[in-house]
Amino acid sequence: MSPRHAATGLSHGHGELPEHAERAVKRALAKAGLARANAVLLFLTPEYSANPEPALRAAARAGGCLQVVGCTGAGILTDEEWVLDSPGAAAMVLGGNIHLNISPQGNLSDEDMVLSLCTPAGLTADWLDVPARRFGAVSGDLFGHGPFKVWSGARVAESEQVDAIMSGVNGVIGASQGVRALTSPIEVAEVQGYDIKRLGNYPALSVLVQSLPQNVREMERVPLHLIMGGVTIGDPDTAIREGRYRLNHIVAANPGDQSITLSERPARGERLFWAMRDALTAERDMRACISRSAQELGSEPDLALLFPCMGRGPNFFGNRDRDIEALRAHFPGLPIVGMYGNGELGPLDGVNHLFQYSAILGLFSAKAV
Repeated sequence: MSPRHAATGLSHGHGELPEHAERAVKRALAKAGLARANAVLLFLTPEYSANPEPALRAAARAGGCLQVVGCTGAGILTDEEWVLDSPGAAAMVLGGNIHLNISPQGNLSDEDMVLSLCTPAGLTADWLDVPARRFGAVSGDLFGHGPFKVWSGARVAESEQVDAIMSGVNGVIGASQGVRALTSPIEVAEVQGYDIKRLGNYPALSVLVQSLPQNVREMERVPLHLIMGGVTIGDPDTAIREGRYRLNHIVAANPGDQSITLSERPARGERLFWAMRDALTAERDMRACISRSAQELGSEPDLALLFPCMGRGPNFFGNRDRDIEALRAHFPGLPIVGMYGNGELGPLDGVNHLFQYSAILGLFSAKAV
């Protein structure tokens, strides 16, 4: 059997041991039929965040390479398993003509697909706003307290940012935001600062309340953390179906003047729809995202990178990760690796965007030599 371009391995159990990283890499190498890797993608659980260096060195020794790239996440995942409740490591080894090239931000071009990992402190507008297509996530843990670590070259990145160009591949980046639209897009008619006063001819809060499902409307306290505005991009008639929207989260509902305060300043004339987080809709949207990405790639993928929000994953889907299940069902045997983060990075309407409560998917096929 000829060596594979990529394969994954996972190890977890008691204690944040370097041996988990070593075992994960060795298992991946064995599955790939490789003696050594061109590069290793290594994701570790939060227990490693205080001192990941021993695990990084163990992964480098096991992989026979110094190019070890990754970060700590709230949890880790591969095509075989996800881990949220014990220390562990998930690894993907890259072989053949697939490489990860570390590049300074100023050297990125609009043709590059850049695996982008950062800590919350490392997430800056200047770093995000480059011509290259970024995909990846923000390092996270279950409580948002940190510490958080990202690494490349088998060393922790002091800049708290990592840029790794995927080379030797054709690739597609997709995003599944997976919210249930409660209204069609409506013109934002009146704003004041961060407050939407009127949508169309009606007070913003009135439109929202009337759009809520009956069981939600009858709750003693409406779960505003599950509800948000979706600002459409391009043709509003097709934007929801095609995933062309950015989410704007609700900060407060104001019964006095029937306005709604959002986390980002709204603009008059935008088209906004009210939406709600919903597991069934997210599952359907992920399947659509996979289908679109596969069609755009146009060839059988050799590997996938998956970055779901830590607020999505098994805790959202009822102790199952429907995103991974959908990807495995569409591509049986495909190597998949990733982690659950605190914000997801990907292109939206031609610019790099910080997503929330979403899943970012990168599908890649090796270029012919």
